[in-house]
Amino acid sequence: MRLQLTDPSDHPLVGGLPFADDLEDWDLPNMHGVLGLHRHIVRLAELGDGHQRVSYVVKELPDHLAAKEYRLLRELVLERLPTVVVVAVVTERSGDRDGLLVTRHLDYALPYRSLLSGRGLTIPYLGEKMLDALVGLLVRLHLAGFFWGDCSLSNTLFRRDAGALSAYIIDVETSERYPKLSTGQRRMDLDIATENLAGGLLDLQMGGRLVEDIDPWEIAADLEGRYAELWEELTEIEEFSRSELWRVEDRLRRLHKLGFDIEEVEVIADEEGERMRFAPRVVESGYHQERLMSLTGLWTGENQARRLLDDIRRFGTELHARTGAQPPENITAVRWLDQRFEPIIGAIPPALIGKLQAAEIYHQLLEHRWFLCEQQHRDVPLEEAVESYVRDILDPAPNEALALDPPTGELFLGDLTGP
Repeated sequence: MRLQLTDPSDHPLVGGLPFADDLEDWDLPNMHGVLGLHRHIVRLAELGDGHQRVSYVVKELPDHLAAKEYRLLRELVLERLPTVVVVAVVTERSGDRDGLLVTRHLDYALPYRSLLSGRGLTIPYLGEKMLDALVGLLVRLHLAGFFWGDCSLSNTLFRRDAGALSAYIIDVETSERYPKLSTGQRRMDLDIATENLAGGLLDLQMGGRLVEDIDPWEIAADLEGRYAELWEELTEIEEFSRSELWRVEDRLRRLHKLGFDIEEVEVIADEEGERMRFAPRVVESGYHQERLMSLTGLWTGENQARRLLDDIRRFGTELHARTGAQPPENITAVRWLDQRFEPIIGAIPPALIGKLQAAEIYHQLLEHRWFLCEQQHRDVPLEEAVESYVRDILDPAPNEALALDPPTGELFLGDLTGP
């Protein structure tokens, strides 16, 4: 048996898993099945105790596929594309057993069934935002030359991101990496995504878990239109006159708003110098994530980062009004972290702090404060808003650190690979 383990000090308990046994025979405390349609046996194992408990997903598949998926997931992680962290791969097991792939479960991932049913969460139906997140993920992968090959709801995880959702790829068994994707490759991947999305929605509809009056084929077809709009915004070459140079800055602002950074801009004039061509070279998204990380050391979702950066700027304005001084942005961010973010998060009761990501709690608190200001017609201090937020919003909310969906009617159509 051959075991490859990444960052073993971060995952000390993984090496003790019973890798010599068939996955379906594992009998460990706190093991769960993973819902959805799977080609292979998949299990979720919680290791450790109390606050130190960590969840891992283990999948059994042929050695060559396990090794390939291990390599591709590592590449995605290194390039900070939205995916799960790969932890280990086991090959060459005795008895002609298939290999095993171990990934870190994505904490705070929301079940897509709940997102599409509007039940079981303290948020309304989020189908529209889920679709936008799926489109954004597919475009990001394609920009990086990554052919998914099996984009589907079962192969994607979703996480709250300051009122929106972020999507993460979790299965790359059928994927391939290229220097650049052709139009035909992108078209094929989009066709697969559309068909799989329709199939997933039809399964939910047959199981009685889809919001009423939703047409699975209409929603799936909408995926193509949204993809085309985002791809065009990110890659389109614009032509304009010399008097319209402002359009360059306008395009850059739009791209930054979408969360994408620009590695290089090529502006080409025609022979007469009257017409200009603007060709942006878009690099990996996460513009606001990277900016917040560099200023504070916090790694969050893209929309969460945008919201926190706005609050840092607002804090800087308040600081200037109080002191008359305008410190540099990096100094303002450090003071914001020390005087606002950490004290506010520290005021959340320990029993509740793990229900949501800290950045999501802070975002929801800002939203709650705005609601209180509107309701009470006064400026409610953030510290004052904490008490009612904890009592009225956070305390009754479900714990989303590990959200497991109960079995549903649509699963008779496929294989539930759980105990």
